[in-house]
Amino acid sequence: MAPPRPSPAVNPPLPTFRLLVLAGAIFASVSSEFLPTGLLPEIADGVGVRESRVGLLVSVFAATVALTSIPVTLATQRFDRKRLLVVTLSVFAVTNVLAAVAPTYEALLASRVVGGLAHGLFWSVAGPYATFLVPGTQLARAIAITSGGGSLAFILGVPFTAALGHAFGWRAAFGVMALLVVVFVVLVVVALPSVEHRPRASAGTPTTPLHRDRSLVGVGIVAVSAVVLCTGHNAFSTYIAPWTIDVGGVTPDGLSLVLLALGIAGLVGAVLAGALGDRRPRLVLAAGGGGGAVLLVALATSVGTLPLVLAVLVVYSVAFGVIPPMIHTRNMQAASVPARSLAGSVVTTAFNIGIGAGALLGGVVLDGPGVEAIPWVAAAVLGAGTLFVVATDRTRLRHRPLELGVRVRS
Repeated sequence: MAPPRPSPAVNPPLPTFRLLVLAGAIFASVSSEFLPTGLLPEIADGVGVRESRVGLLVSVFAATVALTSIPVTLATQRFDRKRLLVVTLSVFAVTNVLAAVAPTYEALLASRVVGGLAHGLFWSVAGPYATFLVPGTQLARAIAITSGGGSLAFILGVPFTAALGHAFGWRAAFGVMALLVVVFVVLVVVALPSVEHRPRASAGTPTTPLHRDRSLVGVGIVAVSAVVLCTGHNAFSTYIAPWTIDVGGVTPDGLSLVLLALGIAGLVGAVLAGALGDRRPRLVLAAGGGGGAVLLVALATSVGTLPLVLAVLVVYSVAFGVIPPMIHTRNMQAASVPARSLAGSVVTTAFNIGIGAGALLGGVVLDGPGVEAIPWVAAAVLGAGTLFVVATDRTRLRHRPLELGVRVRS
């Protein structure tokens, strides 16, 4: 009698609750980052400055992340990932408390700088953490779940804190956010396992310094992709309010509902990335970027027909919604295991550069050709980013992580 054939390997169940805890931590982090945007007048009145200076609280936060993420990540490579997650979340809680009681604008600004320091390190830990909880065949789904916390922050977190601040004062909004962060600190301690982010080398296996890890070439390619794609998107999204009102024909009273619909559409895009990204990662990313560029052109040419404008805006938000989780997935696939934390900080920096560059580019267009030209410029940049993704894919694949058993020393 022939021996029985071994059963085919099957994926283990997705650790959904642990991934949702990570998503919740990201939700709290992103909500903290953008909390001031919904309460600019209240904060300005409270600390006696102009609204433009309150807007700098977000800019300074992002600049701090961009400048410090990589060096802080390199300095903490040897520390346990779970402990760093707990520490960075705890810092978020403390900085929100400090913001709530800040007597002056300068004290409030200082709390944001400290929060930005923690935020860059948080993403270098939280981003790769999901990769240690699932096999490679579940990577896109896992990252789609965790990055969904960032999407929910814009859909629920920022509007919730804004409503809270309008009702009870901006200091109460910071205080409640601090309590929410503490809840996720507890959940991280209870629900998440410790992970081995620096695998031990077996006897006789070669080691390579981190700066010579060939997978960092692929990480760099992904980072450039993130900068260009995010620059294109943010050139439009930063000024979406004036465009939808002055050009698209949306009434000011209806803007909040439109933005809510676009946030939900972006979350749908993240779900699609999770559903399709493990099987067709390159196709999904190229479709999101290329489709987004085409839809921006369609948006610019559909002015005058409000239902069509709204429909194109929603579909565009779905298209771009697949890009952030797919960038993170592509990044983790490019990086060797010991380089994942550095890779996470590099792409976090890239996203922040793209956010700032997009806002700057859109502002230049706004002051020059005018708001009507913004979708055209954004489409050109987004299209260029998609072409870069396609053109560099072979190079990225040639620098995939080293074979199992060869350790990279950090």
